[in-house]
Amino acid sequence: MAVPIIKKAVETLQAGGLVALPTETVYGLGADAANPEAVSKIFAAKGRPADHPLIVHLADVASIAQWAEDVPQAAWDLGAAFWPGPLTMILKKQPWVPLAVTGGQDTVGLRVPAHPLMLELLAAFAAVRTPAAAGIAAPSANRFGRVSPTTAAHVREELGDKVSIVLDGGPCTVGIESTIVDFSRGVPEILRPGAISPDDIACVIGVSPHVRGRAEGEVPVPRVSGSLAAHYAPLTPLRQVGSGALAEEVARLVRAGGRVAVLAYSGSAPLGANPVLHWQTMTPEPVAYARELYANLRALDALGAEVILVEEVPSATNWQAVADRLNRAAAGSGTSYGK
Repeated sequence: MAVPIIKKAVETLQAGGLVALPTETVYGLGADAANPEAVSKIFAAKGRPADHPLIVHLADVASIAQWAEDVPQAAWDLGAAFWPGPLTMILKKQPWVPLAVTGGQDTVGLRVPAHPLMLELLAAFAAVRTPAAAGIAAPSANRFGRVSPTTAAHVREELGDKVSIVLDGGPCTVGIESTIVDFSRGVPEILRPGAISPDDIACVIGVSPHVRGRAEGEVPVPRVSGSLAAHYAPLTPLRQVGSGALAEEVARLVRAGGRVAVLAYSGSAPLGANPVLHWQTMTPEPVAYARELYANLRALDALGAEVILVEEVPSATNWQAVADRLNRAAAGSGTSYGK
């Protein structure tokens, strides 16, 4: 371990402490996944319900066998194709895996993240845990339900002294949470969309995964991270508005004396410079939009506006993950949820 901060982080994990760490998706709040007492500290720091499963981050594809059993060939193939990367797989857990990690369920979420600092930490942690299974349980490093952090500064703003070590790996390059594919029910099913698309998965495993739609509703107990209808939410009320109606709605609210924040990918502020209007222009391309989304939502949330208006994104498949996050943000915004 050449980097002192990595050595300190490993020692903290071994002692049952929490470490905030970078991934390519969002920053995570990590603990030793094999230590139930350490895992419980994640829930306490975030204010997260205990029945919400955590994702276990691994150093390599081969480590799947330590945490999961009856692993289908399709899962091995996806791991070989997309790990390290923004893909989580839900598999039948090994009997020893703590229920604190799985939310009391018989499945476990696994992934190998694609961030060099995180991979260095995972490798160093695995080296001191050998031969025991090594993994870091790490949901997003923010208060439960709030907008996920994509920089180390966001983590410090959210959690303060609840976490002693924050590994700063720079801004996240993907910016939204991983795609989650469930293999525990036989037919592969996408439970959360992300940067790895259904088509990407189908190209590897030879079948198209089922994609759980919003019309199918919520399951009684969350089976995966980030599956609630209300999530990733700012405290400021957030509404999505169609492109054709956005300028008129902004003008109406401004005329009524409201302070308005706007997130848009087409056009510019219809009223020009205005002290009660903040207009944030996004890149009109889904990968770049996703990378910038949470940082911009956080910035708009801090303005003290009465409302955040978000221009509805296109319905095309490649916008699906962004649309999912915006729908959940709108559902959870403007309430005490996540405080």
